[in-house]
Amino acid sequence: MAMLMRRMKLGHYTVHGFRSSFRDWAGDETNHAREVAEGALAHVSGDATERAYRRSDALAKRRLLLEDWANFVSR
Repeated sequence: MAMLMRRMKLGHYTVHGFRSSFRDWAGDETNHAREVAEGALAHVSGDATERAYRRSDALAKRRLLLEDWANFVSR
């Protein structure tokens, strides 16, 4: 995303704003689990013990979340 923005000569903007907008929307406007939203942003959540027992990447849940995001931003 950062490379695309540089190519579009949008260097005065940051990717962080897109990520922050997504996270605010997911937390405020949806019922998707916090862990799913954090996973979609490639954030690590939970302590070391919790992460050791979490074996799934929740791909299907992340897909549903991102489909909802796509529908929201394309309205």
